[in-house]
Formats: sequence, structure tokens, C-alpha cells
Amino acid sequence: MSITERAAISGQVVFSKLRRNALVPVFENRMKHYLGILLLFCSLIVQGQSAPTDSITLPKQPVMIIGGNLIDVETGKVRENVNVLIENETIRKIGRNLNVPPGATVVDAKGKWLLPGLIDSHIHLFQSGGLYTRPDGVNLTKYHPYETERQWLRDNMGDLLRRYLASGITTVIDIGGPLYQFPYRDRFNQLYTSPSILMTGPLVSTYQPPAFNVEDSPIIKASTPEEARELVRKQLPAKPDFIKIWFLIRGVSKSGEELIPVVQAAIDETHKNGLKLAIHTQELLAAKLGVKYGADYLVHSPEDGVMDEELIGLMQKNKVSFCPTMIVNRGISRFFSDNRKPTAYEFAQANPYVLGTLNDIKHIPEPDLRKRYEGLLTSPAYQARLAKIDSIKRVNLKKVLDAGLNVVVGTDAGNPGTFHGTSYIDEVKAMQAAGLSNVDLLKAATINGARIFGKEDRIGSVAEGKLANLLVLNENPMTNINAIMRIETVVNRGYVTTPSRLLPNSPIDLAQQQLNAYNTRDIDAFLAPYADDVEIYDFPEKLRYRGKETMRKQYGSMFDQTKNLHCELVNRIVLGNTVIDHERVTYGPDRKPVQAVAIYKIENGKIRKVYFTR
Repeated sequence: MSITERAAISGQVVFSKLRRNALVPVFENRMKHYLGILLLFCSLIVQGQSAPTDSITLPKQPVMIIGGNLIDVETGKVRENVNVLIENETIRKIGRNLNVPPGATVVDAKGKWLLPGLIDSHIHLFQSGGLYTRPDGVNLTKYHPYETERQWLRDNMGDLLRRYLASGITTVIDIGGPLYQFPYRDRFNQLYTSPSILMTGPLVSTYQPPAFNVEDSPIIKASTPEEARELVRKQLPAKPDFIKIWFLIRGVSKSGEELIPVVQAAIDETHKNGLKLAIHTQELLAAKLGVKYGADYLVHSPEDGVMDEELIGLMQKNKVSFCPTMIVNRGISRFFSDNRKPTAYEFAQANPYVLGTLNDIKHIPEPDLRKRYEGLLTSPAYQARLAKIDSIKRVNLKKVLDAGLNVVVGTDAGNPGTFHGTSYIDEVKAMQAAGLSNVDLLKAATINGARIFGKEDRIGSVAEGKLANLLVLNENPMTNINAIMRIETVVNRGYVTTPSRLLPNSPIDLAQQQLNAYNTRDIDAFLAPYADDVEIYDFPEKLRYRGKETMRKQYGSMFDQTKNLHCELVNRIVLGNTVIDHERVTYGPDRKPVQAVAIYKIENGKIRKVYFTR
């Protein structure tokens, strides 16, 4: 088969709309238009090369990490210049004078820092972190059906999990989602390119969001104690790691009294089956009632008041773990204002398609929608409310820490604007702002997360006999907490890898990354996917200019001068190392969009040539 024939077939079969482009129907004439461009360009297309992937099997040979400075997260002390011997997923020996076994994989950690794998103690894999993932909050289902979102999450769960591992997170605790997720948990827990997953199923709730009245809902209301027990029992065949209650009083009940039997029944049925119970509440009264009747894990800080001595005393008595979830409240505002643009870390490691939805609201065909949300989210009253909540959370966190309770790091990632993997550092730094020391933070990020469900004998610290989950860092996180982002090596159950191997940029990723940066007018992030000697052409062969620095001048000036610049991706064709995008570009509120096609040629992991046509 000729390359032209392959291109023609690919134009018919590979042609796809991204999840974010549900706004634009695919018309037959548009398909013919793209196919024609693709066929004209066939002579320039080079056969694609598959992106590098890690083996999912554990190497048979042992692993020896040599000369690292080992951080004891429980004491805050450091053992300098130690070796760590790993065999069959397990840390066998730690010492200074260990011999390297024959055939061992050697990791040189001299001058580096060894830290246990991090634990994100609050995530949701049924949510992407994007604009469309919480229709109970922002309902855009007429443009992007909720089932489309759910299918994307099923298709891309492995990618999101690799992003956790690339961020140094070797264990995640999924605090609730549909029953369909349990088989995914079981499958990904067998893969060394995934963090270990602890998971519960649908939330046993005192309230049913109408948007989640769907088959296999992530949230199910229990109206009676028996319904609560039955919802717990329905999860048991899937072997949940714990059970969760979504306990809301405000807007549901005046006093919460009539809800208590339902909560009690769910807690009792959970404990009767040998499981612990996590409770979601952001209300002081609900937190107090939940802990009083036996909840084991409080997954949010109360936002309506400072935790009093009664609640702290109940938590101490019942040995309740506490996850403050500091940052999630502000996530949604990222879609409706430019107050917090993506960081370089997010551009590089967040899922690029999820990150891209930050800009989708600009081309939703309801101009008043953005203004309405933007007006609300940027209003002085709303900002004052958020500031008050942040202050209450900081006070509560410090009180719980000072009381000697088990404080953990959990992001609530998956909620809009709180991205899987990359949001972890934001949560840690928000906790730091509450007065936690770096030693406190590292403890909360590792061994304390293991203690929630009694896993501290297997994970949470680097010790003989435990699972070999550890990181080799280039800097000391005890002096600079940002060091947890500067990962040289990840060891996941004895499997040795690196962030770059876990997240190789495919051609489609590179095209999406530069589009994301274009829409936020970030010149450094925009140029990152391009080769230094990139060539820019007018289609088919007229060279405009060559070199990234020339490109910087061209685009940097445009980014500075065009504040309303926006590029909507209408459709995309991918063939091997070639990406063809149909784009609709707007330069200002009063200018009509310009239709364009950009053809990206990728070589050696960078965009090497670009061809433009209108």
C-alpha cells in the first residue's frame, strides 16, 4: 500500500474530534476539505514512530541505589551516604557498605536525597479536572455530554495515573466514584507504571445532585437507614478499600437530626464488614456528628467555623485522620478568569487536553455565560468569602496538627481546575502557609497517608521489609519543599523509571501543549515543544523563517499586544508524526474568527516544521 493510500485511509479512519470539541459538528464537506489537504501533503509525511513506553513487568534482577541521603520522614533525621538493596518489589537491606549483587540495576544517588513515594490521600478518577467534569456545578452538557466525559476518563485513566507517578506519587486514595472503576483499580494495581490505588465506590449521600442521576452514579442518596446499609453492601463484592459518606446538612436539613440515623447506619454497616469510613463534609456540625458516630477519616476541613475543643477531642478519642484539602475551592475560577495561569510544571506534566479546557469557555456560543461566572467569581463578595474560608482552613489545620492528630496531604484532584498529579505541590504549599514545617509536610505526604487505613507496615517510609516505593531527588526537600518536583528517579514497587520515561510527549501532545500556551499567551511554554531550528512555512513550501529565537520575536510581540487572542481547535487529524489542526483564531472581541490549518511535523520529540494555510 502506498503512502498516499495509507493517508487516504487515515483521513477517513484516524480523523477524530477531541473531547473538548463537542461544540462543532463534523460535516462531510469539512471532512473532504481536510482529506484534500492531507493528500496534498502526503509527500511530506514520514512514517510515525511509536512513543517509548516502559515495560509493565518487574525486572528479575535486583536494584541497588548507591550513596543517597535517606530522609526518615517520621523523625526528620537524615542517614547520609547509604545504599538501598531492592529485590522482588521489597526493600531488603539499607546500609553503608552493601555489596552490589551480580547483574543488579544500579542507581547512582550520590549527593541526592531519598524520600518515600508520596501519597495523595484524596483524589477522584471519575473526574478529569477539566471544565466539563462537574455538571452539578457548571452544566455544559448540551455542548459536551456527560457520558462523553465519562468515556474519556475510562479511556485515559492510565494516562492520569502515569502523571501521578511522574509527580512522585506512588499511592493514590480514590475517595469515591462509580462502581465501574473497581475493575480498573484491579488492573492498574498490577502495572508498575501506575501508582497503587486504594478505592471506594459510590458515595453514600444525604443529597442527590440531579446531574448525577445517571446509570452507575458516583453519588447515591440514601433516604433511610436500610437504604444506607444496602448501598454499603452493594460495594462489598468489589472489595472496596473503605466506604465514604457524603454528609451535607446545609440545604438538606435544618438541624441534621433526621439525617443522623442514615449516617449511623452507613458507619455501622461499614465497620461491621471490617472497613473504615471516610466522611465528606465541609460543615462544622456535620463533621462533629460524623466523627461522634464513628467516622475514621475526615476528608475536608470545615469551612463555616473553627474546629472547637469538642470536635478535636472526638477526633483524638476516635483516632481520626484529617485531610484539609486546601486548594480545591479556588479551582473552578481558573476557567472564568485569568487570575491564575498554568505554571511551567502544569504545562509540562498535566494532561494537555484537560489543561486545554481552561480556555474552552471563550468559544462557548453563550457570551453571557462567561461574563456571568466571571462576574460572580471575581466579585469582591466572593473573593472575601474565599479568603475567609482559606483563613478558617489554615487555623483548623494548625489546630489539628498541634493536637497530635494524623494529618495527610490530599488534593481532591479531578475537580475542575485541580489537575491530577500536578496539583499536589500546590496543596503542599498551601499547607505550608498554615504553619507546617517541611518535616511536618513530608510526614503528611508519606507515612501519615499510609496510616489512614493501616498500611504503614507496607508503605509510607523507606525501611527494610517495606514495598520499594521511593524517590531520588536532586535537592533536599527538608530545606526547600519545591524539591519534591525535582525528581531524578522514581522507584515504584521496585520498578525503576523517570518522569520523562513515564510521560513521553507524543506528536498530538506536543501540538496540544503549544496550543494551550498560545491561548494563555505564555511565550516560554509555547516555544517549549518546538525544536531550536524549527522551520515555519506557508503551505506548501514557502519558508517564512527558521529558528526558535526568531519565532520568539514573532509570537512574543503578538502575545504582548493581543490580549484577546484565542485559538479554537475545530478538528484534528493525526498520522504518525504529523498533526493537522483546523483552527478558528480570534484576535479580538470585535473581529470575526479566521479559519486556518496548521500542519505540525514532529522529529526527535520536538515540532520541527510547521506549515500554515488559510
